[in-house]
Amino acid sequence: MNPAAQSQMLLLGRILLALIFLIAGIRKLMAVAGSAGYFAKLGFPMPEVMVWVAIVIEIGGAVLLITGWNARRAAWLLILFTAIATAMAHRFWEFDAAQYANQMNHFLKNVAIIGGLLYLAAFGPGALSADSRARS
Repeated sequence: MNPAAQSQMLLLGRILLALIFLIAGIRKLMAVAGSAGYFAKLGFPMPEVMVWVAIVIEIGGAVLLITGWNARRAAWLLILFTAIATAMAHRFWEFDAAQYANQMNHFLKNVAIIGGLLYLAAFGPGALSADSRARS
């Protein structure tokens, strides 16, 4: 694959990974009280504070992935965030038969997202990134 196409694919990959975090963060921002209630139901300590932490991580992390600025650090932060969210919200083995498959799909989706973020953490954001431009 030629380097220009590879750089474009890495940019597209970062954008696609970032979208799930960006949209989730914006949705929480639009419904802070409801999100805090959900966090409380999941057993998070200080759910009102944790919602704001999640919003900052999701929106901030998404922007860092899209721009490619501190992308490796952002990927590690989002890996940790996704692992915690998965462990708290998608314990499929605890759900009844009606929700088991849905929660297992969410669990596996999050595991796949972590896989994509691990690639980014390992190989970097590519040439079309703020990190690449800063090195030049």
